[in-house]
Order: sequence, then structure tokens, then C-alpha cells
Amino acid sequence: MGVVRSLFTAVVLCVAPISLLANTESPELVVDILYIEQRIERPPVLSNLVTWPEDDGEQGAILGISDNNTTGRFLGQKYTLQTLIFDIDEPSDKRDEQIYKALSAGSLLVVANLPAHDLINITSLPAASDDLFFNAQSSAVELRNEQCLSNVLHTIPSRIMHSDALIQYFTKKRWKNIFLIEGNGSGDQALAEAMRYSINKFNLKIVEDKQWIENADMRRNASNEVPVFTQARKYDAVVVTDETRDFAQYIPYNTWLPRPVTGSAGLMPVTWSPVIEQWGAAQLQSRFSKIAERPMTDRDYSNWAAVRAIGEAVTRTNTTHAPAIRDYLLSDEFELAGFKGTPLSFRSWNGQMRQPIQLVHSRAVVASAPIEGFLHPVTELDTLGYDKGDSQCQAFQ
Repeated sequence: MGVVRSLFTAVVLCVAPISLLANTESPELVVDILYIEQRIERPPVLSNLVTWPEDDGEQGAILGISDNNTTGRFLGQKYTLQTLIFDIDEPSDKRDEQIYKALSAGSLLVVANLPAHDLINITSLPAASDDLFFNAQSSAVELRNEQCLSNVLHTIPSRIMHSDALIQYFTKKRWKNIFLIEGNGSGDQALAEAMRYSINKFNLKIVEDKQWIENADMRRNASNEVPVFTQARKYDAVVVTDETRDFAQYIPYNTWLPRPVTGSAGLMPVTWSPVIEQWGAAQLQSRFSKIAERPMTDRDYSNWAAVRAIGEAVTRTNTTHAPAIRDYLLSDEFELAGFKGTPLSFRSWNGQMRQPIQLVHSRAVVASAPIEGFLHPVTELDTLGYDKGDSQCQAFQ
């Protein structure tokens, strides 16, 4: 059954002196945020070390509420999180009934931890027309392009933002010849298409393009299978697209040529990672681990960023009206401190949040994209993903 909860969080447990509070005669501004999540079934993977937290994303939204209330309590604001969380086996008719009822309550601010098809179905409902949604899960390129919707902003980067970040680094290192290994899942294929787009965009070359052997048991045969699979005369780097991390971790150190492995293993482009510690990120990591008792994931960060963006907009506009919040977030005035080295903002042509992409391995950050030297007339962040001239999004025109 769907889980419906009301969440109130606060970081500071002690009572602040009355003199520090905002004008207590002013009515308190209550900011209700609706959080919708559809739990998804993860496919089985070869390694028992590859796990996914059940509350992936939800804990990021909870921390965002906590952070908003830390400031809001001095400004006469109270942030609440109303949650609709649906299990994998939730009957679709019951789920849709609960969502429609929630969206019919008026103009809402909604954080959506949903797959692309569910997000499109929900945000296209007549009851959702006056709401503002934040896509905090799906990296699908089409949501920022031909299938974009004017009431949806995206705090999670697109796949092309990730692939552009990686290929910018290749360009800097002069790794021009790429061996691309595409996984068998639909997400793997979409990521491979993003990689092909970025490789062409930055004028590099795919010298080998192969789909992975679906029935290979890499736990026993990696040292035999991978060298044969990656046998080629030349390549400077290997790019693996394996979003479920099923086989990718068996590729490094087993390739025919001794080359760096990147993408879904080795050097990876990420939205967030436990190894990010600069720019005050260590403090965010610490606060998250105290609440969630686990490391912060990409999806946690994107949900946190959505809730924090709402908090920043409410503080600046002193309203909870969704259209006013949207207008402010898409304006040049909005900036969010995201612990990534530069302020985050939204692109006015497709609603995508601009943000750096870190390139990491399991123990450290290697680089932060945009890579130095990639210039743009407005902001270097727009060298990652679709720029205004490349976008086919019409809803924001």
C-alpha cells in the first residue's frame, strides 16, 4: 500500500532566545511540500556488493526539509513534507487515485522521485496544471527536450550532462579513440546514446562499439572474457554504460590494452559521491549520514536540491504560490549554494538545474566539470548538456 506521512523536521533542538526570532506578531508561513515516490524493482546483479538503499532519494528530501527549517524558524517559516510512497506491487488504480486526490488540493510544490514514464503521466494530469514539479530521479534526455513540460524543473542532471563531463575530460587528456561497451538494459542503451552524442560533440572517435555479452559469468571468467571482448588494435580509453552496475566493475584491469576504464566503472561522472569533500561538502555529508545512517547518493542529492531550491525561493519571494516560485527559480536572481564549487541555477529554456559534474573513482575526486578551457558566453556550466540553441523544448518558450 502507499505510505502517506506528514514529516516535520528540525535540526536545532534547543529553544532560541525570543530576541533572535523574526517578528512573532507576523503569522507563520507554512510551506507544504508534497513528495511522491514510486519504488522501483532493481534487476538482479552479479555482485553482492552492489546494493541500492530502499529510501534512496527520500532521505535527501528529509534533510532538505531540515535545512529549510533551520533558517525558516528565524523567518517565521515552517516546512513540512507530505509523502506519498508507493511499493513496487502497489495496484496502479489505487496509486493513481491517491495521487489525483493529492494534486486536486490546489497549487502545490511537488518533489517527484519517479521514473520518466510515471513522471510524464502524473504531470500531464489536468489536476497538475497549476502545480510545480521537481524531477529528482529521471535522467532521461527527452524530458529536457521534445517531451519537456512547463510545470517540471529538473534537479537531477541529464545523461548528456554526465557524458559531456566525461568527454570534456577525455579531450583535455587527449584520449581521442574510444572503445564503447554498451550494456543490455534500456538505461544502458540510453546512456550509450548520450555518450555517442558527446563523443561526436567534442570531435572524438569511437573505434569500437560493442554490446556486452549478456550471459557471461564475470565472477569466474572476467580474466578470460574481457581481454577477448576488448581485443582491438588501438584505443585510448574504455567507456562502459551499465547503469545497474551489473558487469562494469569486472572490466578494469582486464582489458586487452592497458587503458583507463570509465563511465559506469573506474572513472565515473556523478551528481554526488561520498568522496566529494571540498566546498563545504564534508559538512553536508556529515549531516546526511547522521539522519540517514548511510552515505548520500546521487538521488538523495537531487531530492535535497529540489527541497532546498523551494526553500530559497520561498525566502526570497515570501510566497508559496507555485507559479511565482517557478518564475523566481527560472530568473537570473536565483542561486543555490549546492556544495559543488559554484552556485546552482535553472536553465530558462528547459528547466534543467545547472550544476558541476564530478569525475570520481572509489576513493577520490579526479576532476570537476566543466573542465577548465571549455568556454561559454553565459556560463561554463552550459557546456554540459543541451545548450539553448540545441534544445527542442517548446514548453518553456
